[in-house]
Amino acid sequence: MTPQQQVEQSAQRAKTATAKLRTLSSAIKDAALHAMADALIARQEELFVANARDLETGRERGLSEAMLDRLKLNENRVQQMAEGCRQVASLPDPVGRVISGWTQPNGLKIEQLRTPLGVIGVIYESRPNVTVEAAVLCLKAGNAVVLRGGSEAIHSNVLLAQIISQAASAAGVPDGAIEIIETTDRAATNHMVTLNEYIDLVVPRGGENLKKSLSAVATVPLIFAAGGVCHIFVDESADLKQAVEVVHNAKVQRPSTCNALETLLLHSATAAEQLPPIAKRLEESGVELRGDEASQAIVPSIKPASEDDWYAEYGGLTLAVRVVDGLDSAIAHIETYGTGHSDAILTQNFSNAEEFVGRVDSAAVYVNASTRFTDGFEFGLGAEVGISTQKLHARGPMGLEALTTTKYVVRGDGQLRA
Repeated sequence: MTPQQQVEQSAQRAKTATAKLRTLSSAIKDAALHAMADALIARQEELFVANARDLETGRERGLSEAMLDRLKLNENRVQQMAEGCRQVASLPDPVGRVISGWTQPNGLKIEQLRTPLGVIGVIYESRPNVTVEAAVLCLKAGNAVVLRGGSEAIHSNVLLAQIISQAASAAGVPDGAIEIIETTDRAATNHMVTLNEYIDLVVPRGGENLKKSLSAVATVPLIFAAGGVCHIFVDESADLKQAVEVVHNAKVQRPSTCNALETLLLHSATAAEQLPPIAKRLEESGVELRGDEASQAIVPSIKPASEDDWYAEYGGLTLAVRVVDGLDSAIAHIETYGTGHSDAILTQNFSNAEEFVGRVDSAAVYVNASTRFTDGFEFGLGAEVGISTQKLHARGPMGLEALTTTKYVVRGDGQLRA
């Protein structure tokens, strides 16, 4: 069987499952989510064995430490996946929710309801936990899911999908609701985004290269959970002690994620005071700093930055640093080099904060907080299928509502249009 045929079979099974998924009760869906959580904990030792195979292969292939960290499963991460299942089970079911309703003068009663999208494809790299997060959200929102993980996590992803699919089926979820593409052939990915007759939406999670390659061939609608070149601007009025900690957290807490800080901007009026303690804290944690001439003059250990550094999503312990003339220059830099993901200002000036919030056109804009909070759990949405940097039809962390569409239900009593 070719990779294309494998993808089509999975997509067909998922499409068939949607007929029952659309009307599946909240009780069955929630029971399935709790069963999935229990199964993950019960079978975690199997998961560690499969994950060890992926880690070993990754080291042989020369994957960076940041990539290996994204790939690794341990007890804490399995527990987080299980907790994610339970948290989503506790959220209100969006399916059937009345968004608005009214009665026309002719007596027609019209309601706008939330309804599942249908079949959602998710393409992702490195992180096995996405297998569970995507499946959980799609199921709760009444959708089938076709999962296409990266080759570096194939053993972990396949076993995760088997565990949660079996648990869901035993709880009353139709077969085919959770499908995973087991081939690692890249042709499968390109074919997946052309299956309009089976798949309603594809969410690619990855960098700009994935975005460009799929955009060139896709006929299925795409919502990109793409790269995050995230910025923090330290305004001249920023609380320095707070700035040191926020910048450190945004860069170091988990540098491999898309919401980690990649470029630090400082106001020229106060950079000489602010940068040394910020740089010291970062360098003590192993962060390599690459900056412009102004930042190097303040902290000589900073290495020269090239133009490419302003565009870079490092995904590790490297940070670009630039001194700017003020708020306008900081916003201009973000507009030029940013990806519309998460950007922050650290300031005690209310007017500057509000101007930054109003002018920076990103999915998440922060005032005096770490960019690391752009996350479904931290926003109270439960798990997320991705963080969209687009504007239609979802933006930011894509929780349950983002995985639904709407329909109108019109109830009458024999009305005829004149």
